[in-house]
Amino acid sequence: MKAEQADRNDRKPLGTGTAFTIAIDGPAAAGKGSISRAIAAHYGLAHLDTGLLYRAVGAQVLSGSDPLRAAENLTVDDLQADGLRSAEVSQAAAEVAVMPEVRAELLEFQRRFARREGGAVLDGRDIGTVIVPQAEVKLFVTANAEVRAGRRFKELVASGAETTFEQVLQDVIARDARDSSRATAPMVAAQDAVLIDTSELSLSAAIAQAIAAIDKEFPDENS
Repeated sequence: MKAEQADRNDRKPLGTGTAFTIAIDGPAAAGKGSISRAIAAHYGLAHLDTGLLYRAVGAQVLSGSDPLRAAENLTVDDLQADGLRSAEVSQAAAEVAVMPEVRAELLEFQRRFARREGGAVLDGRDIGTVIVPQAEVKLFVTANAEVRAGRRFKELVASGAETTFEQVLQDVIARDARDSSRATAPMVAAQDAVLIDTSELSLSAAIAQAIAAIDKEFPDENS
């Protein structure tokens, strides 16, 4: 993505403190990951895809590990493991993500990253509501289920997976239901989050809309 390759001289500082958090939440395949990486590059902030934490735990569970033990021993290097984007790991991640004891183990890791010196962008499903409710900026990136399923279907086919659009759509709908109805940290937009619907937006347009929303919060720094 060109936005991730922006020259450091084009990056804009935000806020006046050493800890600055942009929380980006939303359902699967809404585009929050690409938007988050672009925003991190634009402002020169660290980035954490919190979904990888659960995918990494899920991958270890598929290999026979106990979910809680996998969460307790998780390292940053585990987030670089191959195959974390596969459909099988995605399903396993969704299952471990509803376990309160697993979420508790990963909670502090995320909070430390969020308030790190120099600022950070975190994307997930409960960043602005549970992980960092004090985040300086909160965005909720979404899109309708059919659009998200189409995006995910293309990714899976490109990776060699054998599936159908109908199956992917059902998986997306089922995951939305799990994420939004779970007792612990359900996926909901924070009351003060800016909503960005990418159903009919190109990636560049969605990124521009996100940056505009952030700059609006800090007009003095970005005028």
